[in-house]
Amino acid sequence: MIDWASGSGWCQAGGHRLEWRATGPAPTKAPTIVLLHEGLGSVSLWRNFPDRLAQATGCGVFAFSRAGYGQSDVKDLPWAVDYMTREATVVLPEVLKALSAPDVILFGHSDGGTIAALHAALAPEENIRAIILLAPHLFAEAIALQEIARAHSVYETDLRQRLARHHRDPDVAFGGWAGAWLHPDFAIWDQRHIARHITCPVLALQGKQDQYGSAEQVLLYADLCPGDASVYLLDACRHAPHQDQPAVVLDHTKQFLKTRNMKYNA
Repeated sequence: MIDWASGSGWCQAGGHRLEWRATGPAPTKAPTIVLLHEGLGSVSLWRNFPDRLAQATGCGVFAFSRAGYGQSDVKDLPWAVDYMTREATVVLPEVLKALSAPDVILFGHSDGGTIAALHAALAPEENIRAIILLAPHLFAEAIALQEIARAHSVYETDLRQRLARHHRDPDVAFGGWAGAWLHPDFAIWDQRHIARHITCPVLALQGKQDQYGSAEQVLLYADLCPGDASVYLLDACRHAPHQDQPAVVLDHTKQFLKTRNMKYNA
């Protein structure tokens, strides 16, 4: 079980020890926003966003680093093309069980957004009240594959050094992510159909200048989800809306939760 009062610690999920950090009210006192990081993210790379999110919404905020990232256990290479589906259907349920929060909002960025959507469609817990997605992916696009290939070509320059500040093994973090995305089989990866099975409320945000995906990656939620889906494209924003437009992301999140009768600060 996760001891929220300690503020940070370790939990076991998917056969690995994962680092976590919590801020804001405990799960017994308010809904809990669970942060799911991007393909090169970690607990530390959220920086001060969890604290700002807790202050803006009145919710507790829980972040963890998936295996292979941050200070969590290293994960063997290579990673399978369907690694996000495993994270959504095997690992995340174990994390949520350890968290034992009665009301959960999944909040995912990039790969984390995909994992949140896959979980809501394929293995939803009864306590999932909504999902919030920042620049998620549900199908492979040339724009994303080209950008990842570019990152791969410069990895040994300054990128590896920058990642080493946040990951126990940057070669695993980068190699697992890039290796899966650049695998030939990933070119036909397409999960758009799962949007038809997401019944909880959805908020999807994407930058108009996102270098990893077209607007269709979020517009499809409005088109395909059978229930409540709100989609916004953000000006002057690339692939990390919470970094490029944090105030806008916080405002959309607050209003989304408010209009759906979830805990928020007035």
